Amino acid sequence: MSTSSVQSAPTLRFVLLQHSVSDNTHWDLMFEVGSVLATWQLASDPTVTGAALAPSGVPGRRIADHRAAYLDYEGPISGGRGCVRQVDAGRYRLLERSPDCWVVELHGGRLLGVYELPAGAQPGVVRARQ
Repeated sequence: MSTSSVQSAPTLRFVLLQHSVSDNTHWDLMFEVGSVLATWQLASDPTVTGAALAPSGVPGRRIADHRAAYLDYEGPISGGRGCVRQVDAGRYRLLERSPDCWVVELHGGRLLGVYELPAGAQPGVVRARQ
């Protein structure tokens, strides 16, 4: 498995959105990559413990890329797909990327530090790297 280091300074943006659809709520963690947002869907709010995730992490999975407009958007989503509210935002640095895992350094208002994100097709756990 090869890994690549992509950037050295936290110049790209990320956003964490609370996405509510009817009686279902999840969180979308999105990273600016070119003209799209690489996106992870999380089962719970990763900011509830302050600046770091709980040691056990938060269940999450990589989903389809989203439009870059979501970096700044809050409100209803067309087609009855619910609404989004920004929970956190900031800059990030991509430390490692492989087919199975991304490692990012987040510099947000609430999410700070290094995090591992499952990148494969199977759900996994988003967790802070100790």
